[in-house]
Amino acid sequence: MSLLTEWREQAYSQEVDKRTSQMFWANYFNIEKGIYEELLSNPDEVVSGTVEELAQKYDTSLNIMVGFLDGINDSLVNPNPIETMDKDTQVNLGYDKEKLYYNMVEAKADWLYGLPQWDSLLSEERRKELYREQKKSGTIVKEKKIGRNDPCPCGSGKKYKQCCGKNV
Repeated sequence: MSLLTEWREQAYSQEVDKRTSQMFWANYFNIEKGIYEELLSNPDEVVSGTVEELAQKYDTSLNIMVGFLDGINDSLVNPNPIETMDKDTQVNLGYDKEKLYYNMVEAKADWLYGLPQWDSLLSEERRKELYREQKKSGTIVKEKKIGRNDPCPCGSGKKYKQCCGKNV
């Protein structure tokens, strides 16, 4: 069984009670926040190594590191082979700042996109812009419905019911 499969089974298991699940995720989010604080503090350093080495570097379990790699993968400049990785797979954490911020907003991870380390990485205006862009991407805008007696949008000058609305 791959490391990613093990992680997902543990993280999303339906067999654990609500309290155990909440404790698991609270612990994970706390560790994740610590890793991001370190990564964002040194934005020019591309951290790399085996999955096991990174788990040791950030003082966490292999399983939690796999979860972290799963979460950050979409924000990396060169994504890691997370589907097939094992403890000896070489991975890197070279992230795209804007993509990472955008994905944190998408995940509603305010404890991550609200970190003070972002102040030196992206301007406040750019962060607001990325925030709005992400929030707008999930908004569905309905077009105004054409009434039966409205002018037909085809430009014929007839009422909609007498023109294109006949076939509807």
